[in-house]
Amino acid sequence: MPGGVLFHKKRQIRDIQGDNIRDILETLRWMTEIIKFNEERDWDQFHSPENLAKSIAIEAGELLECFQWGPDYDHQKVCEELADVMNYCLLMSDKLGVDAETIILQKLEQNRKKYPVEKAKGKSTKYDQL
Repeated sequence: MPGGVLFHKKRQIRDIQGDNIRDILETLRWMTEIIKFNEERDWDQFHSPENLAKSIAIEAGELLECFQWGPDYDHQKVCEELADVMNYCLLMSDKLGVDAETIILQKLEQNRKKYPVEKAKGKSTKYDQL
């Protein structure tokens, strides 16, 4: 398949190359559903970067609460809270006009440099203490 460029709300999402189209369309499907859900409720007006950051922290706290009293947890509840965190993170990336995949891969590259396998493998030590 030929390559192309995919746009969402007049912003370039990412370049499309061959076999990646199927993955991109699947990502767009759930991202479109998240955006549609919020548009139907007119909630975008509340989704400033500041409010989305607060919501991410709040939902992350609710996820953490699932593990508050020990390692036993309700799998369904954890999945629901994790989905809430992920939804808000995706809304934040959309609001900021950044591609989630791109920034995740960029951060992984930074972390590869901070935590080289030969120094970090099997250790939980912070990068500046390796």
